[in-house]
Amino acid sequence: MKHARIRFEGEVHLATVDDNNVLHLADGRRLNEDQVEWLPPANGSMFALGLNYADHAAELAFAPPTEPLAFIKSPGTYTGHNSVTWRPDNVAYMHYECELVAVIGKPARNVKREDALAYLAGYTVCNDYAIRDYLENYYRPNLRVKNRDATTPVGPWIVDVADVPDPSNLTLRTWINGELKQEGSTRDMIFDIPYLIEYFSSFMTLQPGDMIATGTPEGLADVVPGDEVVVEVEGVGRLVNRIVSEADFFKNKKA
Repeated sequence: MKHARIRFEGEVHLATVDDNNVLHLADGRRLNEDQVEWLPPANGSMFALGLNYADHAAELAFAPPTEPLAFIKSPGTYTGHNSVTWRPDNVAYMHYECELVAVIGKPARNVKREDALAYLAGYTVCNDYAIRDYLENYYRPNLRVKNRDATTPVGPWIVDVADVPDPSNLTLRTWINGELKQEGSTRDMIFDIPYLIEYFSSFMTLQPGDMIATGTPEGLADVVPGDEVVVEVEGVGRLVNRIVSEADFFKNKKA
């Protein structure tokens, strides 16, 4: 089953989504996907991974990490399906990152690898945009790279764990304006989801709604205002986002 958070007629609703992408509200109403504003399906902290695919590390000419290279993203960075993300003025290179996201479903502390998936609510998709101009070093993205307002589309929904029987064997793809730019597989993750849940929960308590963004494979390309960027994780979801200029984004925010 797929679970979404949406805004309709000024109110936030939790909805289930059927195989035809029709949204079912708790009061029985049915809505088409273009009738609603899609919100990020979870809004806890996001623990994101750098260089968690060996092919992506090679693409950037770095050795694969020997332990997770993690950083935290704040909820202010999230935006929903069919939303816009802004490209800062006067930057040379901004790229997408198609990622499978594990969503925590109950408090997790000192979880063993073999029990890890029982702590998940399910899976979603994110596009973890990065501006490489602002990157200080390969393992520690600074706040300007990864915590900019509305630069992490998440969604469209959360898919139940039972509906994704093998998260370690899913295809990830990214298109810019309909042209396939990135294709990889979660088989190439260096640290898989059970490992990451065990790792994070060994020194902190993961809370319901927290998310683990598991990294992106090779195949990066620059995005510019006017581009439509679609990221897709097989069996989980297809997330659409459009790039606008900094001036247009903040002009609309003030309007």
